[in-house]
Amino acid sequence: MLTSHAIAVAWLDAFNRHDVDGLIALYADDATHTSPKIRVLHPETGGTIVGKPAIRAWWAGAVARLPGLSYQAATITATAERAVIEYIRHAPDGPPMPIAEAFDLRDGRVVASRVYHG
Repeated sequence: MLTSHAIAVAWLDAFNRHDVDGLIALYADDATHTSPKIRVLHPETGGTIVGKPAIRAWWAGAVARLPGLSYQAATITATAERAVIEYIRHAPDGPPMPIAEAFDLRDGRVVASRVYHG
């Protein structure tokens, strides 16, 4: 089983390769993902999506909309049950943006992720 820190590193690596299958493999089947971008693009969700199929659709849509999207890690902080990644979002649709993403972990999988940015 991967450590919390290793899960965070694997998540960033899969994301930057736009490997949606690799990304989704890190999530529990009943995981939740909360983001201000979800709230804007899908207001009916209140900003939270639930389950691997919804999370897969979200990340697949993100890499399709923004093929040049990448995240540059600044800091990874991890405990046994949580990992927080601070990164710089680089996207063709705007200037670099600092973001923090927190992952709650159980049995080596992400059970909840929350994105924080302006």
